[in-house]
Formats: sequence, structure tokens, C-alpha cells
Amino acid sequence: MSLEYASRGLVGMLTPQANTTVEPGFKLVDYFAHYGSALDQFANAPIRVAGAACTGASYLAGREREAALLAEVSARRGYPFITAAVAVVDALNVMQARRIALVSPYPDDLNAASIAYWQSHGFAVDRVARAFNTAAAFHPIYSLEGEAAAQALRELENAPVDAIVMLGTGMPTLRPLRDVRGWRGAPAMSCNLCLAWRMVEGLDGATPRAETLRRWIAGEPWAARLDG
Repeated sequence: MSLEYASRGLVGMLTPQANTTVEPGFKLVDYFAHYGSALDQFANAPIRVAGAACTGASYLAGREREAALLAEVSARRGYPFITAAVAVVDALNVMQARRIALVSPYPDDLNAASIAYWQSHGFAVDRVARAFNTAAAFHPIYSLEGEAAAQALRELENAPVDAIVMLGTGMPTLRPLRDVRGWRGAPAMSCNLCLAWRMVEGLDGATPRAETLRRWIAGEPWAARLDG
């Protein structure tokens, strides 16, 4: 089916709402449990690939439960369904990265779950740079300033790792990533960037490829438009 504004294909994206009244762990587990039914909101739109932009839910669900859900939803819907966390896993694997560093905006409990998740996929987390708000705000991630994320990223420039991942789909990462292109540190990426890359690969019917990921990391599909 040809669409006027989706010549390469239509994608669907599930995002968490800024719910500040429900206990965070319960909220994230609830997101995960309702991914399949949430896709009903797209009705009969000709979706060719869908993604879930919430990494925290994947950490709490765990590797095996996540894999089972993605396989079940993808088979039932007839198109690939990808979480941001699995997109990061795919990115690290095509880069043959095993030792990683993280930029994390998470509180201690979710940070521990995050590290355990990456370890379950065979990655060694060498170090974690924490990104914090300088003042109280409505949400510790969604209100995070880009400079806080950039500062945490710069702390990892000399880290002896294969790759650096900026976590939290609500954390602003595009400008920090653009500004470290060509630095002496390890390749840096974010969960949002990895999800965008992975969904485009899904649209094209391609398996994840290192050459296309490198172009995303270099900013080829997005950097010139960032300040437009």
C-alpha cells in the first residue's frame, strides 16, 4: 500500500506517558504487559514495523520474557515489533561490542536492573556515568537538560570500552551525540538512536547491519536537520 507521506513504509511507536503518581516499578511492568493491546490503537493503519520506546520495562521483564513477547506480538501482528532495549542489543552485537559503558539517568534500583539486563545479553558493564537534574522537576528523566546528559557522556571519553550507550528514552541525547562525533572515545549511541536505526532496517526488510549503524552514529540521517 502506497502512502503519500510514508514512501518507505509506516511505523508505529509506543511511548510511556509522564505518569508521576504510580509507583515506578509497577508502572513499567504494566507498560510491558500491555504492549500487545496498545498496538490496537493503530487500528487498520498499514503498519510495517512498530517499536516500544521504553527501556525500563525491558529491564524489569528480563531477557527471556521480552524475547517471548516480541516473538508473539510480531507473529500475531504480521510485522516486526522491537523494543528500544533489544535495538541496543542488536546495535552492540553488530558492532561486536562486549565491554560497554553507560550514561544513566536512572535511580539506583532501576540502574541495577539495567546493568543486570545488559549482562544477561553477554555484555560487561565497565562503568556508569550518572546524569542528574540540577533542580527538582516534574520527572527526573523527561525534564533532564541536554547539558547534563552531555556532561555525563564526556566523563566516559577515556573509558576502555567498545561502545557507550546513553540510556533512558526520555533523556535528550541527539546534540550530545552529534558533538562527540570523531572524538577519541568509543562509539557513542543512545537507545532512541538505536531504535530508529533498527526500525528503518525493519522497514527495509534487512537484518541489522554494522555499516548502516555506523552512518547513524556519524549522524548522516539526522545531524544536519537537528538545528533546522
